[in-house]
Amino acid sequence: MVMGTSDYATGDVRFSFLVVDHRGRPVYRPRATVWLARSRTDAPVQQTTARLEAVGVPGSAEGSDATHIYVARARVPRPGTWWVLARPAGMKIGAVGNLEVRERSFSPAVGARAYPSRTPTIASTGANFAALTTRVPPDRSLLEYSVADSLRAHVPFVLVFATPKFCASRTCGPIVDVTMSVQKREAARGVRFIHVEIYKDNAILKGRNRWVTEWRLPTEPWIFLVARDGRIKAKFEGSVSIDELDAAVRATLVGK
Repeated sequence: MVMGTSDYATGDVRFSFLVVDHRGRPVYRPRATVWLARSRTDAPVQQTTARLEAVGVPGSAEGSDATHIYVARARVPRPGTWWVLARPAGMKIGAVGNLEVRERSFSPAVGARAYPSRTPTIASTGANFAALTTRVPPDRSLLEYSVADSLRAHVPFVLVFATPKFCASRTCGPIVDVTMSVQKREAARGVRFIHVEIYKDNAILKGRNRWVTEWRLPTEPWIFLVARDGRIKAKFEGSVSIDELDAAVRATLVGK
């Protein structure tokens, strides 16, 4: 099992993963049965189903070498190391992994107030796209608004922290393209979409920038859904499909 997420807290947990065979090839079955246990020898305390979600957008060559990823949700009652066994449908063998669950996540929790970061925009940088994004061509539609301005205006927004050029994870995928696709779907619904890069001056050797530090992000990429009241309604670590993100936007931000 290759995990696509790592920041877990007690309660409702979303986790993603690849099942990789002995030749290093991802296994793609529509569903996988997932069991959760306290140790490799304990009986499972929970069973759930992981669904195979598409990585990226059709026709995109950017990002991950995996085209799909499993996504599962479970309720974890207490912190500690939890063992996960995933068995894709129709297979006799499964993949094993771990969830390291804490009392509180490193990243901002669902329900917390969004940090009023003065993130850079086209206007604030004088349209210096090289300073704003590593995507080619630039994702202009995600660079118009800052987090601070959106909070002051009481406008719901989707905030994506990602670096298209330097994304190295096998499971992170072209998350900016996914965000842009959802933006197009929801163009008439009054939701803003904001992209923030990961590294200072978009140079990986300079380390993470101050906005990533403000949001206490231990990994990348991340997406946060923030409502009019300034509180985080949902968050996604790592890959998320167009359909999964769009469903979350409609459920938590549209009309609210």
